[in-house]
Amino acid sequence: MKITLASQSPRRAMLLKQIGLEFNQISCNVDESDAPVDNPVEHVHILSKAKAKAALHQTSEGLIIAADTIVVHDDKILGKPKDEDEARKILHQLSDHSHKVYTGISLIHVNHGELSDVEMTVVNFLHLEDWEIDAYVSSGSPLDKAGAYGIQDRGGLMISDIVGDYNNVVGFPLTLFYYMWRELCGDDVVRSVLNGS
Repeated sequence: MKITLASQSPRRAMLLKQIGLEFNQISCNVDESDAPVDNPVEHVHILSKAKAKAALHQTSEGLIIAADTIVVHDDKILGKPKDEDEARKILHQLSDHSHKVYTGISLIHVNHGELSDVEMTVVNFLHLEDWEIDAYVSSGSPLDKAGAYGIQDRGGLMISDIVGDYNNVVGFPLTLFYYMWRELCGDDVVRSVLNGS
C-alpha cells in the first residue's frame, strides 16, 4: 500500500517511522481562516480534513494521512511563536498551569473512503523561573512548535505530568491513528502492511 503523509513535520514522520511505516511526505498548505477559533475540536477536525483533501490533488492512490495539532490555554489557541519574545510570553502563560493539546487526524483511501477523529491530552506545567524560560528560548527549539515547546526535547523538563496520549503532545496520536486505520482499511490490509507484504 502506498502511504502519503500530508505533512512536512519531522515529529510526525518520526512517529510513523517508529512503527515501521514507509511513506512519502508532501506539503499541503490550506486556508486556515475557515476553521473556528472558539471550538478546538472543530478547528483541528476541519483543518486535518482540508489537508487530506488537498493531498488528493498530488496523489490518487493508497492511504493519505493528514493531521493538525493545536495547543489551547484559557480557551485560546496558541500557535507557533513568531519570534523569541512571543515564545517567552507563551511559556510564561503556560507556567504553573494546565493546557490542552488537540490533534485532528484525517485518513483518505481511494478504495475505502475517509475517516476523521480528534485526540485531546491535558498537559500540566511546572512553575518556570525566568532563567529557565530564557535558556529554553535561546536553544531555538520553541520557534517551530505550537505552544512554544516540545515535550520530546528539553521542553519535557517543564512538564509535571500529562493526562492522555504522550504522542499526541509530540504531534501525532499513534494509537488513535492505528484504530482509525484498521476501521477504514480493515485488519487484513493493516496486517499486510505491518508485515511488509
